[in-house]
Amino acid sequence: MSATTPPARPADASLIVVSGMSGSGKSIALHTFEDLDYYCVDNLPAELLPEFVRGAAVKNDLPSKLAVGIDVRNRQTDLSKLPEWLSQVGAQGHDPKLVFFDANDDVLLKRFAETRRRHPLSHRGLALADAIALERELLKPLRALADIVIDTSDTNVHQMRRRVITDLGLSSDQSVSLLFESFAYRKGVPADADFVFDARSLPNPHWDARLRPLSGRDRDIRDYLDAQPQVAEYVSQLTAFLDTWLPRMQADTRSYITVAFGCTGGRHRSVYLAETFAAHARANGWRDVATYHRELE
Repeated sequence: MSATTPPARPADASLIVVSGMSGSGKSIALHTFEDLDYYCVDNLPAELLPEFVRGAAVKNDLPSKLAVGIDVRNRQTDLSKLPEWLSQVGAQGHDPKLVFFDANDDVLLKRFAETRRRHPLSHRGLALADAIALERELLKPLRALADIVIDTSDTNVHQMRRRVITDLGLSSDQSVSLLFESFAYRKGVPADADFVFDARSLPNPHWDARLRPLSGRDRDIRDYLDAQPQVAEYVSQLTAFLDTWLPRMQADTRSYITVAFGCTGGRHRSVYLAETFAAHARANGWRDVATYHRELE
């Protein structure tokens, strides 16, 4: 094979470029692709797209399916060249699909207010509404270029995952989508939760200065909570409950179920529990299982 010949790839190799408005659900989309065995990279500099795809093609230990997040965090000049770089990817044998996520301005404003996250253009000293308006203008060429536009204004996390799967024809599996969500009680209980469990009575890693900066995803937090007898009892009792009732809800023709865990800050105990029960569900045969950490996303 010559140095200029693209390496052979599996027939199902594909590339999905995820773009869209901040707060429209791009992170949830990338998590969904990851659950579907895509190799995902967020906030890739657009100029590196052809080289990233070329490098992934020659690494046998990487999945053949790729998903890349490219949005307004890139330089404006790079975004304008994205069609050129997508053409280069096509020349490598891929058929790239650009998926653009959108939502109306009122919904985006509400989502930023609820999560208290900074808009990526806020460093310019703009008010949130002005930052959203500028972002919409900068991304207008990408929206026009998109193969698929998904409006998430009226969708919850489950519905968004379903839209990603069905709109892109990624799977015909209609099994129940099971979401384990963490949240902070001080910011309100998720409105769409089917089950809500309070973890505030459990030992709190927040009071250990060494553990405070970490989250329930980190090994040190898991080790700390795993060693607490109260946590073990809590997990054991809820495992018996959920193992009994989730299959019964599945049989009730539901398409999705949300199990939410809340604690004071939504960072340690609730995140640990959501991850723990998601791992348990996957180990017990649930096929479409996801986590969503409201205060960390």
